[in-house]
Amino acid sequence: MVTKEYTGSPEDADLSRADSLAREIFSDVANKWALLIIEVLGDSTLRFSEVRKGVDGISHKMLTQNLRMMERNGLVERTVYPTVPPRVDYTLTEPGRALRATTHVMCDWTHQYLGHIEAARRGFDA
Repeated sequence: MVTKEYTGSPEDADLSRADSLAREIFSDVANKWALLIIEVLGDSTLRFSEVRKGVDGISHKMLTQNLRMMERNGLVERTVYPTVPPRVDYTLTEPGRALRATTHVMCDWTHQYLGHIEAARRGFDA
């Protein structure tokens, strides 16, 4: 894997700045749907309907919006086949697969601390 060094302005990479590109990207990918879509795609190439089946509770509109955002950010590659009806496949790009490794760490964290979080919620709500 080749990591490219960021060559833009330091302000664009500064998450603490409201107008930074880094914050915009972080906001795009750090939503529940994007993370679940990344997890469902995994190492596979899936059709839209297969992705939707894999992400319980997501609407057609929300899946479309998130896949477009992920394609725009270079996380997902969309392939359209000229068939009737049209066939569209989605697969993670190299940056998308790298982000998937991060989602695995987040899932591990959730499993490790789920009991603690549940207990804290019960105590807070009491």
